[in-house]
Amino acid sequence: MKILRHEEFEEGCKATCNGPYDGKWSKTMVGFGPEDEHFVAELTYNYGVGEYRLGNDFMGLTIQSSKAVSNAKHLGWPLTKLEEDLYLTHAPGGYPFYLVDKDQPLGDPVQKVCLAVSDLQKSIHYWSTLLGMTVMDRNEQKKTTLMGYADTQCKLELHDISGPVDHGTAFGRVAFSCPRNQLPDLEALMKKENQKILTPLVSLDTPGKATVEVVILSDPDNHEICFVGDEAFRELSMVDPQGNELLNVAMAADKSEEWFAKHNRQKAAA
Repeated sequence: MKILRHEEFEEGCKATCNGPYDGKWSKTMVGFGPEDEHFVAELTYNYGVGEYRLGNDFMGLTIQSSKAVSNAKHLGWPLTKLEEDLYLTHAPGGYPFYLVDKDQPLGDPVQKVCLAVSDLQKSIHYWSTLLGMTVMDRNEQKKTTLMGYADTQCKLELHDISGPVDHGTAFGRVAFSCPRNQLPDLEALMKKENQKILTPLVSLDTPGKATVEVVILSDPDNHEICFVGDEAFRELSMVDPQGNELLNVAMAADKSEEWFAKHNRQKAAA
């Protein structure tokens, strides 16, 4: 993946983009290409937090890339072979990644994101009937359902774990862009259906960049879902050629590890 853009913030986001933390934080967007055509991961870093407790909510990201598999082998990164052409690995924070050992497709190599649910039928109803996703595949044996908005986009896989979903303290969310004029109607539908709205329609400012409008929802298992107005988002999400440099500068300036070591203290665990 490539660094697409990097931004620093002095205080917590009013839409809790960085979780329920009020201090200085940053976000780094990484992906295989521009955000208007690819799935992109938003990595948030809260300067005062040294560790998060993972739950069972995020079950993995599946990427089709033989290059990723060869990179992992070359670096000695732990890989577990699950079946022919499929490997499991984990990011430094413990998040699972599934790597398909095949040539990268011409489009987005990120194939799907898998989320745990406690009641598959209830979740399918929410994501399809209310949010308009199409059911593309079902696997009764594995208790999974694959959904999406288009064949060319990254898919969402819901996996019934037959028990409660624990979000830990990492507070991830899934985000989609849509025409800005759809946001009020989406919010109104959720109110009518008595569904949880975490953040009613609000404008979010990024210094020197576009102001975007978002509505943030919560599904039956409290997975956070952000819908952002596409018009402003396309301006905000343009690839920043200085993104990698800005990230390197920020990491070099972050002396938190040294500060905590000097004071014989540990960073807080969320």
